[in-house]
Amino acid sequence: MVAHAYDFWLFDLDGTLVDVDPDYADAVFDRVGDRLGRSFSDREVEVLWHGLSGERTPQLREWGIDPETFWAALHEAEDPEARAEATFLHDDADFVAELDRPVGLVTHCQEYLMEPVLDRLDIRDWFDTVVSCTHDVGWKPDPAPVYLAMSDLGVDSDAGGVLAGDGPNDIGAAWNAGLDGIHVERHDPSRRGRCVLGDYRVRSFDELRAARPAASD
Repeated sequence: MVAHAYDFWLFDLDGTLVDVDPDYADAVFDRVGDRLGRSFSDREVEVLWHGLSGERTPQLREWGIDPETFWAALHEAEDPEARAEATFLHDDADFVAELDRPVGLVTHCQEYLMEPVLDRLDIRDWFDTVVSCTHDVGWKPDPAPVYLAMSDLGVDSDAGGVLAGDGPNDIGAAWNAGLDGIHVERHDPSRRGRCVLGDYRVRSFDELRAARPAASD
């Protein structure tokens, strides 16, 4: 079982362990569009909400949207309680609760949105530390937030750890911090337009329950 191959685990949150009802995302982008004076197509919402193109800032610039203005509008448009109500756990997320070693969360989700989600889904006790990325902390694939989580757990890269996430920024952050990276593909690669590399590439954490540790492959 892959879980036993690592001394500690880190996870992304949105798109990896949880997701939101698409109607919620659509409603948020309607409000963002009102603030920016432009509409967002279904495809644009999908790409930006799920980060299908990787880092969102270059994508925003490609579409002629000022990133700072966009992020400010998005944060104003979000409602923490409504988001928590619209958020659900992926069926395989209980993999995290089964781990008997240090576990951390490293997420781009901001604290004011993350906290109600953890409480409503009753998963706060799955994690020994929670790091929410900010401009001060750093954004994945920058390894800084990963290092912060590792410091909180009292571990280092020599201990043998892994970060699991649904996007290339997660794998980049893992590798930049000297960890293995597990890519959980929640979307058809044809929708993403690319394949994301990783030490493991799975569609469900259930696959890791049966997989052999990488060291024995």
